[in-house]
Amino acid sequence: MKKITLITGGQRSGKSTYAQNLALSLSDNPIYLATSAVWDEEHRLRIERHKADRGSEWTNVEELKDLQLVNVSGRVVVIDCVTLWSTNFFTDFDGDTLQSFAALTSSFDQFIQQEAHFIFVTNEIGLGGISANDLQRRFTDLIGWVNQHIAAKADEVVLMVSGIEMKVKG
Repeated sequence: MKKITLITGGQRSGKSTYAQNLALSLSDNPIYLATSAVWDEEHRLRIERHKADRGSEWTNVEELKDLQLVNVSGRVVVIDCVTLWSTNFFTDFDGDTLQSFAALTSSFDQFIQQEAHFIFVTNEIGLGGISANDLQRRFTDLIGWVNQHIAAKADEVVLMVSGIEMKVKG
């Protein structure tokens, strides 16, 4: 049965841990779909540490943009994370929010046509003040719109606050 869960919250709020624990409660061999590019050596080491922490029960897949090309049919899949996935489009489209949003939502809408349990992890970056930086304001807009798009289609939305989950929808 297809199900979409969106887990949102601030950085280090416990989103990924909650998502991984949920996936493991639903499957002995979930998929971890990583969307982050490797920016530098510290980031590469962080990614390797996260992979090792997940353990052998996980099927690790890396896809920076084209989620719709990844076959997850019949599986439980954690997509970590929407923010980094969006960054890849935003960077490739030189900060064009409309073009980025169109590409992201197209990929998302195609991806979720599969019969799977999708667990999307995203950052809620719009809770702070308005940035003085134009690029940051546009990125905040993009993430807000993408999060709204996913939340509208989600069966369940969970907000993480200091490691505590709060059901928002479902």
